[in-house]
Amino acid sequence: MEIAMAVMIGLFFMTAIYLMLSKKIVRILLGVAILGNAVNMLIFTNGRLTREVPPVIDLHLMVPDSIIANPLPQALVLTAIVISFSFFAFLLVLGYRAYQELGTDDTDEMRLAEPREVPNPPQGY
Repeated sequence: MEIAMAVMIGLFFMTAIYLMLSKKIVRILLGVAILGNAVNMLIFTNGRLTREVPPVIDLHLMVPDSIIANPLPQALVLTAIVISFSFFAFLLVLGYRAYQELGTDDTDEMRLAEPREVPNPPQGY
């Protein structure tokens, strides 16, 4: 089970990096979303995948007497899902506003600070 998850996480990272290297804002945003999911899956897999084992210790025990699931990765992933969704929503709004202002989603065409008709600054001393 862990090997299949490791392969899937690797594919997610590979896809995310490929999309983030694109010149289109929408692809970059999708790459960021997939990267967040890949990191969440990596954290969750590091906590070991154990089936039908709750992350609960009996009340009368101080330490667990059998194998239990690690609750920390589950809590971290739950928090990371909320944060990554809000970050993705913010990036979507930012990308949409950039498209409204500049009229393009191509990063090479977004040259408001460095227009093409203005000559380049001197390159040497």
